[in-house]
Amino acid sequence: MRLPFAAAPGGVRLAVRLQPKASAERIQGLVEEADGRVALKVAVTAPPEAGKANAALLALLARVLRVKRRDLSLELGAADRRKLVLVAGDPAVLVAAMEEALAPWLKPV
Repeated sequence: MRLPFAAAPGGVRLAVRLQPKASAERIQGLVEEADGRVALKVAVTAPPEAGKANAALLALLARVLRVKRRDLSLELGAADRRKLVLVAGDPAVLVAAMEEALAPWLKPV
C-alpha cells in the first residue's frame, strides 16, 4: 500500500489534495494524482481566498492527527489544490501516529 506521507528531515511530509467550499469538513480518503503519487483528499468548507482554505486544512489535520496546529506548516501549494504539509516532530513517532490516526482512510488506491 502506498501512503500519502513519508519521513523527512524534522518531521513528516503529507501530500494533500484539497477541496475547498465543500458542504462539510472531512477526510475523504486517498486519491492518485496524475503524476502517480498518492495524496490524502481533504474537504473544507472555507473558500479558497485569502488563505482561508489553507488555514481550515491545517486546523482539520491538527485535530485528526492529534498534533498542535503550530507543528503543521504548508511547504508547497499555497495557491494550488495539491499541497505538501510538513508535520514537525520526530519522524519515527509521527509516522506511527499518522498510520494510526489515518487508518480509516488509508485504503489501497
